[in-house]
This record gives sequence, C-alpha cells and structure tokens, in this order.
Amino acid sequence: MSEPTPPRWLKPMNKVMMAVQRLGIPTGPAMVLTVPGRRSGQPRSTPMTPFDHDGGLYTVAGYPGSDWAANARAAGAGTLTRGRRSRRVRIVELSPEESRPILRTFAVKVPVGVGFAKRSGLVVDGTPDEFEALAGRLTVFRFDPD
Repeated sequence: MSEPTPPRWLKPMNKVMMAVQRLGIPTGPAMVLTVPGRRSGQPRSTPMTPFDHDGGLYTVAGYPGSDWAANARAAGAGTLTRGRRSRRVRIVELSPEESRPILRTFAVKVPVGVGFAKRSGLVVDGTPDEFEALAGRLTVFRFDPD
C-alpha cells in the first residue's frame, strides 16, 4: 500500500494561511514554521498546529515523507510565528516509542489534523488508539526554546 499524499488544494491553502499570518492576523492555534531548505538553504515555511502535551510543544507531520518534515529534521532549528510574534526553537524528532503518547494527545487536541488523517485514509475514526498505532509512520517533533 502506498503512503497517502496531500490533497492538491493543500499547497494553495497553506499559502493563504501564511499570507494571513504575515498580515499579523492569528489564525486560531495555527503557527508557521520556517526552516532552511535542506537542499537550497532558502527559507521554507509551512503552517501547522502545534499543541501542548505535559508542558512541551509538539507537532505531527500528518503525511509520511512530507518535505517540511525532512527540512525540519535536517535543520534542527527554526522559527515559529503566530501573527506578528516569532520565536526561535530547536526541533527535536521523537522516536516511535516517545511519539506514542503525543500521537494520542494529537487525536484529541488537533481536530483539523484528525480530519486530514481521516480524508487521507490514515485513520478511520480518528481515535487516540488509531493515532498511537501510527507511531513510526508519522513524524513527531518537539519544539524547545532556542
């Protein structure tokens, strides 16, 4: 079975989300992560919905093999922006075992991410158990202050 791919409308939607953020308008819990591209070195930005878990800030790459996750992994640091506020962060990739409780929390705290996973066929109902079973398949990052 091949991995699900992002829908065609996702890139244009991401551009709209980033434009709104650049105007200084927060879009709910969404933030924009900017890291240098792993090949070009040019800044690459992507919107995401980080969430708190036991005092840490985490995000999940909703599509296996996503470019932004590969860039984040290679960079190890970046900038998180929400509205007009930015902060530098270290980006730490979690092991599959470490990611299990985070994926369970993701299923509860990030409904928009659950919707993407359902539409792509990664999960059926979006339960914490289904997301925990994706450990090792979905990349989970923790953002630490830099």
